[in-house]
Amino acid sequence: MNISYLGHSCFLVESAGKRVIIDPFLSANPNASAKKEDIHVDAVLVTHGHADHTGDSIDIAIANQCPIVTSYELALQLAVQGASIHPMGIGGAFNFEWGRVKLTPAWHGSGIELEDNGFHYGGVASGILLTMGDTTLYHAGDTALFGDMKMIGELNRIDVALLPIGDNFTMGIDDSVIAARWLNADLTIPMHYNTFPLITQDTNKWEEQMAKKQLKGVVLNAGESYSTTSSVYRK
Repeated sequence: MNISYLGHSCFLVESAGKRVIIDPFLSANPNASAKKEDIHVDAVLVTHGHADHTGDSIDIAIANQCPIVTSYELALQLAVQGASIHPMGIGGAFNFEWGRVKLTPAWHGSGIELEDNGFHYGGVASGILLTMGDTTLYHAGDTALFGDMKMIGELNRIDVALLPIGDNFTMGIDDSVIAARWLNADLTIPMHYNTFPLITQDTNKWEEQMAKKQLKGVVLNAGESYSTTSSVYRK
């Protein structure tokens, strides 16, 4: 599996020639390392309804003639805007041609922001367990630390965990290190930080805390990738 960090909480994941993108917040993200026009994927995965996660999901899905995989309520709202969808529920899993997706709980909101500052109901926020080939990636979505992360780690063999560290809206550095220990993943990559002033974090501090707990963590800058085959990252 090759995991490319495109900024904020967006990752492009590739395995055996199949590609999916998670939370494609690109056009409105000044730190994004890719443009929506350059994305070629078999599916779009979205954790929840906030604009910094739905982002360009509709445009990418339409351009690639592929589905958006997300929670039931959010999927219906995106379908109204012209996207092909595959709705799911928390705890449910589905085997696609390109891989397996299981939605997990996440403690966060999921309101769909409207232009008049209103909201549509977006169902519940989720995390994603994505298995492609023999590799499993856990994208926690936007979430607080919660006890069932222990169970997620116990029930699943997780190769790579993607955890928010930005604080304010999600767990911060301290709680993310606890989550990394509970999940027992081979590798943890931080996300959802430094995009906005409210979520500015020092990744050196995160790396130091991970090292103290003897946990393997890799910080990727937008545009860098990590390969589970070679266990190295590249620009």
